[in-house]
Amino acid sequence: MSTATLERIQAIERLPGGAHVLDWIATARKSQSWPNGDWFVWLLLGGRGSGKTRAAVEALIQRVLQGYTRRSALVARTAADARDVLVEGESGIMAKAPADFRPLYEPSKRRLLWPNGALSTLYSADEPDLLRGPQHDFALVDELATWAHVDAWMNLLLGLRLGADPRLIVATTPRPTPLIRSLAKDARTVISAMTTYDNLANLSPTFAAQVLEQYEGTRLGRQELHGEILEDVEGALWSAAQLDECRVAKPPQRRWMEANQWHYADDLLRVVVGVDPASTSGEDADSTGIVVCARGSDGRGYVLADRTCRLSPDGWGRRVIAACQDFAADCVVVESNQGGEMAEMVIATAARAMGETVRVRRVHAAQAKRLRAEPVAALYEQGKVSHMFTADLRALEDEMVSFTPDSGFSPDRLDAMVHAMTELMLGGQRRLRFVA
Repeated sequence: MSTATLERIQAIERLPGGAHVLDWIATARKSQSWPNGDWFVWLLLGGRGSGKTRAAVEALIQRVLQGYTRRSALVARTAADARDVLVEGESGIMAKAPADFRPLYEPSKRRLLWPNGALSTLYSADEPDLLRGPQHDFALVDELATWAHVDAWMNLLLGLRLGADPRLIVATTPRPTPLIRSLAKDARTVISAMTTYDNLANLSPTFAAQVLEQYEGTRLGRQELHGEILEDVEGALWSAAQLDECRVAKPPQRRWMEANQWHYADDLLRVVVGVDPASTSGEDADSTGIVVCARGSDGRGYVLADRTCRLSPDGWGRRVIAACQDFAADCVVVESNQGGEMAEMVIATAARAMGETVRVRRVHAAQAKRLRAEPVAALYEQGKVSHMFTADLRALEDEMVSFTPDSGFSPDRLDAMVHAMTELMLGGQRRLRFVA
């Protein structure tokens, strides 16, 4: 060990919380350790549960403790994410800061005051203007790939101008957004890649048994587990960039005044549940695609939710009815190629058991899957369809950007969405036989 290194260790030891910092330096994986070099952005690309948030939080604690940062920004997609993940989460600041160097958390002021006087302020990317004025010398960014407002990122960069050496850490699952791609190619960015498997010893056995088995070997698994930035698939009808551009936080809304207070409600003309039933049940069976779509008063189509499952007929039937209840759907559109009458009976039986009445329209898919999907893909190209900004649509979007005639998998979610969107946006109701 060199004299300089020994002196550095001894200097940290003398600081409040220094033992914690040295313990983290000694035990952290290489991908979680502060990188050497003259970089501006440390991009932590990791799968779910890979330890990227822990690495980012520990880096913040170390920088504050050693006095390298006095004014830091903590930015997440929403205010709730900033609080629940970066501050109060299991890998958050309050859980990982050493007992003798724990900051005072003031939720009402959106800030943490550290024992040495340093200040960390919480921001939401959903409110980009809050970042327009403040200045910082350090920033910790959570899940940048999910941000709906790029303005928040630009405002953060413009305010990162305090001190002689401002730094920025981004911990995110690497969805292939234009911003993530641009950052990854920037010469001032250093990348640390980590996978869910790197941190498996610290994760629940249930997570390993259910989540990993479900997504391993899929394109989505490469992104969500292995932390890869995926490029577009040649021949696919949709691109990741196209889907990123079509996301919205909520459907069109109407408002009215009642008791001197404004009230809001989603302004949807129709809501439909599309169903692509599996022909068999069991562990090795295809999934039953169940996707909820709507047509708004603005004439646009909206993909609201994905309730796809791999359940018995009774199980998926009840899931369909539950989706109808949750979104006030006016009908179910079900593909009849795989036992249409039986699928209709499954839905009707579940409806009776749950005390509901539903309308079911059957559609016979006479064309190949790609040909059926092309008119719906054209709606996306015309900017007439939006996706809700919600995590439960990721598996559907993965099918959309990866399906080609040679894909070798059954796009159950995609088929269900196509059936519903055809009904809503392409005059499908004039071609479908009303049967219930």
